[in-house]
Amino acid sequence: MFRFFTQKKWLYWAWLGSVIILSSLWVQVKIDVKINEWFGVFYDMIQKALAEPNAITIDEYWTSLASFITLAGMYIALYVAISFFTAHFLFRWRTAMVEWYHSVYDRARNIEGASQRVQEDTIKFTRIMESLGTSFIESVMVLIQFVPILLGLSVGIPIFFFGEWQYGLITGALLWTIGGTVFLIGLGWLLRLVGVEYDLQKKEAAYRKILVVAEDEDNIRPKTINELFDDVRSIHFLSYIRYLYFNIGRMAYLQANVLSAYVFLAPAIVAGVVTLGVMQQIIRAFGRVEGSMQYLLKAWPTIIELASVYKRLREFENVINSIEHKEEKI
Repeated sequence: MFRFFTQKKWLYWAWLGSVIILSSLWVQVKIDVKINEWFGVFYDMIQKALAEPNAITIDEYWTSLASFITLAGMYIALYVAISFFTAHFLFRWRTAMVEWYHSVYDRARNIEGASQRVQEDTIKFTRIMESLGTSFIESVMVLIQFVPILLGLSVGIPIFFFGEWQYGLITGALLWTIGGTVFLIGLGWLLRLVGVEYDLQKKEAAYRKILVVAEDEDNIRPKTINELFDDVRSIHFLSYIRYLYFNIGRMAYLQANVLSAYVFLAPAIVAGVVTLGVMQQIIRAFGRVEGSMQYLLKAWPTIIELASVYKRLREFENVINSIEHKEEKI
């Protein structure tokens, strides 16, 4: 699965491409920091304008909006360009995987679900790995950039439960995040979501295989296909009910998460010790820090799918290697 990063043929795409993608993420985070600063200045200007007529000029107002448009335009241009590049990067990764599978397909073709694993699972694996990997790196970069900002903004501001302790907001975000993450991981383990996802893929593979055979052979009994589809239906329905319970817990936590920053800032807001602009900066920085800390929580459904795909591909490669060893002994 990771030959893309070790084969000489793909070294430039694998490593230089990774550097380009990670560098673009860093630039995007830096732009996000500038946008966060813009929110503080802009909302302070709004508060000033609403408190006293003609306290600001119309030119100042348009100039402020234009600065945001400039930052947003840079962000959009970079996002579009790197998305295009990443699509090519992922296809090269998939190509490196399937080239090896093609070279051993004479041994692999009799393995259950071989066609699905080579065609579908390789797509899923590369896409999910890229999504989770870049999200994780971006989360680390956001923490590096926004934690100092949040610490600086929270100096001397009373925080719910923590008082005027400088690290109150960071600690609050960390405790809230850890609690939610542990809760959802425990819920996912209790509901056996990884096992259900793996069984679902296995049943779908068996159903797909019999459909492919039925395209060329007339003696396939419809009852056999129906029986296999019954298995598919059963595992899907089980998956739906398990994810129903999981999503109840997940969405309840995420909705409560909307108010977390306002809860911690309640003493400062009531006391009127922060301006509207500073409050917006703190809430946005708090949200970015909290969101980065919640990487596992937000990515958990995707991690479950990746674990299932990885398990299938690893099992597939192990069977191929065992067949190869047997042939060598003979």
